[in-house]
Amino acid sequence: MRTIIYRPFCVMLLGSLMAAAVLAAGQQAVAAPNVILFLVDDMGIMDTSLPFLTDEQGNAVRHPLNDYYRTPNMERLAQQGVRLNNFYAMSVCSPTRASIMTGQNASRHHTTNWINPQSNNRGPFGPADWNWTGLKKSDVTLPRLLEQAGGYRTIHVGKGHFGPANHEGAEPLNLGFDVNIAGHAAGHPASYYGTDNFGEKNPVQAVPGLEKYHGQEIFLTEALTREAKQQVTEAVEAKQPFYLYMAHYAVHAPFQSDPRFADHYRDSGKKPQAQAFATLIEGMDKSLGDLLDHVESLGVAEETIVIFLGDNGSDAPLGGAHEIASAAPLRGKKGSHYEGGVRVPMIAGWAKSNPANPVQAAVPIAEGQIQSQVASVCDLLPTILSIAELDNPANHPVDGFALQPLLAGKHDDSRPETFLMHYPHSVHRSNYFTIYRHGDWKIAYHYLPKTNPQNKRYELFNLAEDPTESNDLSSSEPEQLARMMGEMIEQLAATGAQYPTSRDRARTLAPQMPNKRETN
Repeated sequence: MRTIIYRPFCVMLLGSLMAAAVLAAGQQAVAAPNVILFLVDDMGIMDTSLPFLTDEQGNAVRHPLNDYYRTPNMERLAQQGVRLNNFYAMSVCSPTRASIMTGQNASRHHTTNWINPQSNNRGPFGPADWNWTGLKKSDVTLPRLLEQAGGYRTIHVGKGHFGPANHEGAEPLNLGFDVNIAGHAAGHPASYYGTDNFGEKNPVQAVPGLEKYHGQEIFLTEALTREAKQQVTEAVEAKQPFYLYMAHYAVHAPFQSDPRFADHYRDSGKKPQAQAFATLIEGMDKSLGDLLDHVESLGVAEETIVIFLGDNGSDAPLGGAHEIASAAPLRGKKGSHYEGGVRVPMIAGWAKSNPANPVQAAVPIAEGQIQSQVASVCDLLPTILSIAELDNPANHPVDGFALQPLLAGKHDDSRPETFLMHYPHSVHRSNYFTIYRHGDWKIAYHYLPKTNPQNKRYELFNLAEDPTESNDLSSSEPEQLARMMGEMIEQLAATGAQYPTSRDRARTLAPQMPNKRETN
């Protein structure tokens, strides 16, 4: 444990009495670990040369998409850390980002749709009071806890998308970050090119704060990486632990080719947009490697933990919304209720592994392992707070659980094998749905079945036997369907979920338990 000087904030150190006892015994306090949260926009679990899917024995299995993409630095981080292959995010970006910041499921924080930077995009039958204004100054957030209770320098680089323009969430400095570079209300750039001034002519989507790169032959991913490296250098020189929220705009559309990597895909046989997407992936991966190299050059790699993840399923321009294409062999893509819309890559590891380092000894991470227990973005806040030896405020409900046992290579018997994702809106590829996973079973409930391409209210899958979600068991397994619906309804109620409205807006459409007619 380590000694921390408090700033005024009602958060207590986890195990502070133990820390005092250790110090009293004359032992040296362990330094606070640095944390890099490396978040990639619209990157699914198959958008990488690093295989995440496994066989029945838990061994990684390569698929054609793994041979198309080039991500050697993801492979590098996975060799010295743990990859989670049943890691879930919300199916679109703003809900995931709010969950990372708060540790809460979207059904609780009520930012259940992506945030239009200019207007309320609830959809025709969405909840009237959903949280479309996003995060606020008064919210408990991970960077604020780290900054005020842990003494961290909290650095935001890249995409924000926490709130619409002219609202508090549009400015990451309002949410606990000491530094904000390039974060604002919009969810994607107008242009990745410095020669286009990163879309300066588009006042809504133009990336702010990078004027010194305007007119240069530089790609947005590289400009953001340079800025992040500078901020990390300043934190290290100030002898201050840092939390870097490195949130790339890549690999979100527009699918503009990064010229540094275009030659790698010219002969792939894929369409130009798919080639451009692959260059965005490779450029993102180079950024990861550059940051790993940079913290090593500063002498702090052994004290820096790196957590890599995507914010929702793949948006690779390789196929339709519900096909097996963009996330093959999984079905669906960003915005979909299928696995391709919600399963994302997640890797955690030390930037340089040295188990003898006391900082790493306090937070052991197994090397080269694949963990298959269900986990989600809601787990990141409790995990990082635990790493920093900080408590979550008692009055702030959290829906996640610390990942330390999984990172250490252990099976966590206390971890619920569940995931809830609630989307009471339209305006994306699947409309007005909730999905719930428990163990091998997954249910999708559609509040307005006629807006669902399958024209069904219920879909039920056994992911162990049917990972491609090709065999809907909602009719043949009525008891399992009823059990899953009952659990899902309990979870929604416990988090205070909001529901779509009826077509006449006279009532909210709470989920219904199945009856015999609906399951036959």
